[in-house]
Amino acid sequence: MKRIWMRVRTALLAIVIVLAVAACDNNGDDGALGADADRGGGASNSVVSPSPVSTKDGTGGSSETVEQPIKIGFSMDTLLEERWLKDRDLFRESVEALGVEVEISASNGDDALQIVQAETMISHGIDLLVIVPHNAEATAAIVKKAHSSGVKVIAYDRLVKNAEIDLYVSFDNELVGELQANSITKLVPKGKYVYIGGAETDNNAHLFKEGVFNVLQPFIDSGDITVVYDQWTKDWTPANAKANMEEALKANNNQIDAVIAANDATAGGVIAALEAQGLAGKIPVAGQDADLAAAQRIVTGTQEMTVYKPIHALTLKAAELAVMMAKGETPHADRKVNNGKIEVPSVLLSPIAVDRLNLDATIIADGFHAKEDVYRFAQPE
Repeated sequence: MKRIWMRVRTALLAIVIVLAVAACDNNGDDGALGADADRGGGASNSVVSPSPVSTKDGTGGSSETVEQPIKIGFSMDTLLEERWLKDRDLFRESVEALGVEVEISASNGDDALQIVQAETMISHGIDLLVIVPHNAEATAAIVKKAHSSGVKVIAYDRLVKNAEIDLYVSFDNELVGELQANSITKLVPKGKYVYIGGAETDNNAHLFKEGVFNVLQPFIDSGDITVVYDQWTKDWTPANAKANMEEALKANNNQIDAVIAANDATAGGVIAALEAQGLAGKIPVAGQDADLAAAQRIVTGTQEMTVYKPIHALTLKAAELAVMMAKGETPHADRKVNNGKIEVPSVLLSPIAVDRLNLDATIIADGFHAKEDVYRFAQPE
């Protein structure tokens, strides 16, 4: 492992110091040693190792062993969205509750910066790296660098493509899209649909879309549903989603019956475009992530549903698995997901569809959002 050479060097240094002291004693250089001590140059009588290592003290005994703490690195794509702030805080709490240190960085959508940040954490001596990739392809370089340094890698929530990652921990993201489409097709079984996707560079965006079209395709084949606009949203930003929706409205003379957005941030951009045309609340919109703003929009009627992914469960599971792997243990993974290079051992949790009917029983009951915050803009009954 990566710390073995450090431990060997420390042990050798300790032995050299012990032999030097013994040699001085044997040569009767007490006066010289005393002079050095007077000048502040005397040798210490004990050697403390920064990692678990046993050294001889010259009398046949061993010096005290000091345990170096485990450290987990958490490389995040962004902290510009509410959801990821929760992931950061909950993951830190979960890891520290297990008695392990954590170092966290966020690149806010900058691929090159994410690679540099991850390399820096690796150079700091982390035992395992957990990564939320901005670009599913580009971050393969991080996995290669980590493995060359003896550090295993867990892909958190988003899959890293074409890399030999050691574990993938997420939700069933294809199911997320299916839940969105099932909810909207029950309301609007016929009509013109708009799909506002996530960032094309994010593998999750592709999984969400695949799930949506698993449900929509039979309706499309029968002619009941026509997808009149389908576009990715660069970097997941609400501004780009708003521009996409404005384009969809213009191309269809505002004649749109339903919108499925890849997450709540993009749904917010969609609803802003609808509001400008006096259509907010008249066209059902689906999102996912259970952001507070989305929950508030569900209460006020401008967003139909979201998909709740219990992040506390995800961060807790990821922390447990990360610590296990950092200790050299092999966790149980009951699924495998192909990332273009290998079948990645995977742990996938179940998401939950949320609308006005079960809002209180899900995200509020779990403490994900406070009731007073969710209902802050509700009209008095």
